[in-house]
Amino acid sequence: MKILIIDDDTAITALLKESLNKEIFSVDCANEGNKGLFMFRTNHYDLLIIDCNLPIKDGYQLVKEIRQEDKNAKIIILTVDSSLENKEEFFKLGIDDYVIKPFIFSELLSRIKAVIRRPNITQKSIYKIDDLSLDVDKHIVIREKTNIYLTFKEIMLLEFLFRNKGRVVSRISIMENIWDFNADPFSNTIESHILKLRKKINPNGKKRELIHTIKGRGYKLDLKKW
Repeated sequence: MKILIIDDDTAITALLKESLNKEIFSVDCANEGNKGLFMFRTNHYDLLIIDCNLPIKDGYQLVKEIRQEDKNAKIIILTVDSSLENKEEFFKLGIDDYVIKPFIFSELLSRIKAVIRRPNITQKSIYKIDDLSLDVDKHIVIREKTNIYLTFKEIMLLEFLFRNKGRVVSRISIMENIWDFNADPFSNTIESHILKLRKKINPNGKKRELIHTIKGRGYKLDLKKW
């Protein structure tokens, strides 16, 4: 799952990015409204976290423009402004939640998960195929009753493949959904992570292959390649 944080408080964005990465989220950050709008238009995000008082283009105008382009975008406002009037104005624009700074991360995380799981985004916490299972919330991967250690990025990659089970996902789609805005699209990082993930879920090559390379198109998680 991928989140865009638009906030000019670099201390908060750095803390949130680090904490959310540990919860298996890929996070991009923008420190002003125009940059945030550009990133929203050029990438796919499952959730936007937006501050009210942004330079260049403030949070209200930013949300208004985003809503004009995408009525289904998931948006949480994160701000020091606790006034009822401000809350009402943002909820009129169709935001999904409003969180006041300072906040407790565990509470924010609960709200993030609640918003993401609302209708129009189908999101599970436990996935299964063959004898392989992934519990996203607990970060547990098991194959035939054996626990498998995966890095945060590997869990994110496996979850994305599970969410698209049976469908071919392109390299570009994986890059946009799993890696952040600064990732080098020309590196071999995706191929490297796919290779490591394959070896971990099938260490001796004796089990059924579940991650298939579809030449010239991308990758697919399925019981069969074709």
